[in-house]
Amino acid sequence: MTLNGVAVVAFGAISALGEGLDAVRGGGPGSDAKTVIARDDELAAAGLSRPFAARAPVAGETDRAARILERALRACAADLDRARPGWRSWRVGLVLGTSAGGMRAAEEAFAALAQRSSVRDPEAATYFGPMARAARTLAMPLDPCSLVLGACASSALAIGVASRWLMRGACDLVLAGGFDEVTVFVAAGFESLRAVTALPPPRPFGLGRDGMALGEGAAVLALEPAGRAAAGPFVVGFGATSDAVHLTAPDREGVGLARAAEKALADAGGPAVDVVSAHGTATPFNDAAEARALARVLGGGRVGKVVVHAFKAQIGHALGAGAALELLACTDAIARGILPATSGVGAPDPAAAVRLLERAQAAPVKTALKLAAAFGGANAALVVTSRADLRTARRPWRPAYVCEGARAEREMPLEELATRLGVPIDRLGRADALTRLALAAVSRLEDHAGPLRGAGIVVGTALATLETNTAFAGRIREHGAAAAEPRRFPYTSPNAVAGECSIAFGLTGPGFSVGGGTHAGLEALATAAVLVEAGDADRMVGVAVDDVGLATRGLWGDTLRHGAVAVLVDAQRSASARARVGDVVLVRGGIESHGRGTTVGARALEGHEALLPLVSGSLPTALECRSPPDAMARVSLEPV
Repeated sequence: MTLNGVAVVAFGAISALGEGLDAVRGGGPGSDAKTVIARDDELAAAGLSRPFAARAPVAGETDRAARILERALRACAADLDRARPGWRSWRVGLVLGTSAGGMRAAEEAFAALAQRSSVRDPEAATYFGPMARAARTLAMPLDPCSLVLGACASSALAIGVASRWLMRGACDLVLAGGFDEVTVFVAAGFESLRAVTALPPPRPFGLGRDGMALGEGAAVLALEPAGRAAAGPFVVGFGATSDAVHLTAPDREGVGLARAAEKALADAGGPAVDVVSAHGTATPFNDAAEARALARVLGGGRVGKVVVHAFKAQIGHALGAGAALELLACTDAIARGILPATSGVGAPDPAAAVRLLERAQAAPVKTALKLAAAFGGANAALVVTSRADLRTARRPWRPAYVCEGARAEREMPLEELATRLGVPIDRLGRADALTRLALAAVSRLEDHAGPLRGAGIVVGTALATLETNTAFAGRIREHGAAAAEPRRFPYTSPNAVAGECSIAFGLTGPGFSVGGGTHAGLEALATAAVLVEAGDADRMVGVAVDDVGLATRGLWGDTLRHGAVAVLVDAQRSASARARVGDVVLVRGGIESHGRGTTVGARALEGHEALLPLVSGSLPTALECRSPPDAMARVSLEPV
């Protein structure tokens, strides 16, 4: 028996509360919870009626996401220099999550393209731009390097996936977490969905709660295998699921979130929970569903005894950074023996009954459960503990086999796709082209593989929802932020693709998107494989999809093609298994020794086309894709 999980050996963090421990630390015993949510000048000037946010202490409005992330990453590196001298000579990975990426730079790029002007820095306008820029400050190769686009659950998913790469032996240490900034684009979208509070602070789990306020920040945790660490905290449990119910609304009974929590607790060996760090958005349906999930997980007699911490009421909803910041608040509570207070506590809602504290209390805290949920019905849970003596059986590792694959070069006619999926045609008409392409490819995969119900899904998109975002931003530019389209906004999230596929095909396993560069198709395949190997799912669908239009060509040229490929990855060596997944490279930096990747003629394949050999007659020994200027992916395949 060996210690399961990973140890947190260093971190860097920034939120509206400050930097370092100040970013995540509450007061001492007897203190209430300080909130830093306030009226925001930029959002008010844009004409939003609920212009409240919590800004990180970073000056200026240019490349703000990259600057916030750089601050956290540099702080983590400095902390590592003290805790693990010589770590820079190790094999180091980087797995980050974000909801909006470089959206501020993207808005500027969309305006330039609308005026038929050139874009100064195309990379900055992508979801992966801030990660790429921040990674270069370390001046070292990072492998695996991946960007999780799991909306509001992104950093919880990133930390979980990072732990699996460590368990695979892909690296010695991994930097994991998330980042996001507040932009008019995102704020307008959430206000159009009526998810923003009219009178902060938000009131999580309380009567009359009316929504959240956005926040911004970044958190990067340095993780290493738990067996090498003399002390904690330790992340010992991870679970991920999909609701497969609705694109933006939670499963009202919290079943999917409860399953994620149960998986994480089982992964951790079934410890007693002292504190729950809630997703806690203070929206009517989310809080009620989360309370029901906790009742399922903790039991009706215990749910009113375990303290719940809703940190978003203090620092705002930091989107892709939120779960990582909230997890660090848990590690601080464990270290100091504090049951943390929640801001905005008022009259409790009987339909969302949990135990919140108005003032912090001193008490032994050993184990915390962190919950996260997101657009697309994605759920993630993490368990963190101080107990170095918590022993569980080492997670069994198993092979992952690549099986059937299918291709969609173009969208199916709406009538055909609606018939295949058994959904109204007008619902498909509201979706974006990226989603419809993925649905077509997965539908064709079912033709070969049979029903996929219960599997998970990872979607890789080279430039994500660029075309959808261009249209959404254009309406805001022309008519003002108050005219943002509530039906289009959910599809500006790259996680909408994974969510709609989960709903259509009953994919209740882990479900999210990735997109660390134009090699995102191979990134999705590799991520699906490591989740199968780790036992997080028995079957995963890997999807690579690209929606290529005027904005994509204007920003990135003609290297990408329109279309999608879907592949089944299975733990079983069935008759349809074509190859076992072998060595994986997902590197950023230091790639001069690698070639151009898989080619057709003189053209290197990028985006979804990197997976095309999996749907052809002959199977190569490896798939490879370069992602200019300094990233690439390579997945070795061992024929069976």
